Amino acid sequence: MLIIFDWDGTISDSADKIIRCMHRAADEMGLPALPDSEIQNIIGLGLPEVISTLYPEIDSAGIDAMCDEYAKHFIASDDQPSPLFPSVADTLETLKSQGHTLAVATGKSRRGLNRVFGKSEVSGLFDASRCADETASKPHPKMLFELLSECRAPVTKAIMVGDTEYDMEMAVRANMTRVAVTYGAHDVSRLRKFEPALCVDRLEEMLGWIESTG
Repeated sequence: MLIIFDWDGTISDSADKIIRCMHRAADEMGLPALPDSEIQNIIGLGLPEVISTLYPEIDSAGIDAMCDEYAKHFIASDDQPSPLFPSVADTLETLKSQGHTLAVATGKSRRGLNRVFGKSEVSGLFDASRCADETASKPHPKMLFELLSECRAPVTKAIMVGDTEYDMEMAVRANMTRVAVTYGAHDVSRLRKFEPALCVDRLEEMLGWIESTG
């Protein structure tokens, strides 16, 4: 089975850092502060899409400038890596030991994902990854199709695991089975609209289900 995971909010508990760095970038740009909930709502999109959604009044040059400000603050705060959610490391190791292929589909940039991979205890468990700046941003399904192709897996033997509407919609558009985690950015009521095959409060809860589905 090819099991594709979102990163922020699914593997990594990074929401607070993302929100904090977005506030700092907005302040540097002289933009109004937004409620934390508005920023949390768009975690999972590519960074340009995040900024254009939060601040539709700024032009493309402003978006580029704010991307740079956000990246500066995020890198500065990344000396302390965001922790993994409970049971994530053990679950990934178990899935890998069972012969499953693991991949990442993320709204992070390639540079950003490589940076966290360099500090993460689980990075060596993943066989492939796609980032928003090298393909289409979620919820477009392109990154899923690319991972299917790279891993030589049919969509019937693949699962998308994520914490946001964007993950779920992306999987729906790819006609891929989806598992929603309830501990991330979006409330479970929003995720259920996309009819996930399973909703879990801890990642380890998917192990028995995967074994039963073959």
